[in-house]
Amino acid sequence: MIVCIQRVERARVTVDGKEKGAIEKGLAILLGIRTGDGIPEADWLAKKCAGIRIFEDEAGKLNLSVADVGGKALVVTNFTLCGSCVKGRRPSFDGAERPEKARPLAERFVETLRGEGIGVETGEFGADMKFELVNDGPVTVLIDTADAGNSIKRQ
Repeated sequence: MIVCIQRVERARVTVDGKEKGAIEKGLAILLGIRTGDGIPEADWLAKKCAGIRIFEDEAGKLNLSVADVGGKALVVTNFTLCGSCVKGRRPSFDGAERPEKARPLAERFVETLRGEGIGVETGEFGADMKFELVNDGPVTVLIDTADAGNSIKRQ
């Protein structure tokens, strides 16, 4: 699994012109699920997102988590994060998990994030969504479970 996290002043997602989810201060999270990902990856990544300290403290240091600042998360699934651009000019999305397997993992990610005390809004799985946000900083972080190695199994 991979996420692109952006610290935001506000974010919202719409489908067919109708708002599906919106937050004020918090995290906009694009979630990519790869073939072979499972519950351990979903849980580890959700806990990592809940605890990542990318909000400033009184000294201006990135020392606070989304919970510390009373923020929320807007989670939008995005299979294109799993794309490979190594060969040719058109991305290959062969590494993205099939929707029937990805949907329950996305739901698990959201539930685990909520279990960490984070208010969560979502888009609509598989829909053509419009995602609007105001990045704060800008602060943007990528977290990839492939980089975590054995850390996931020890959780």
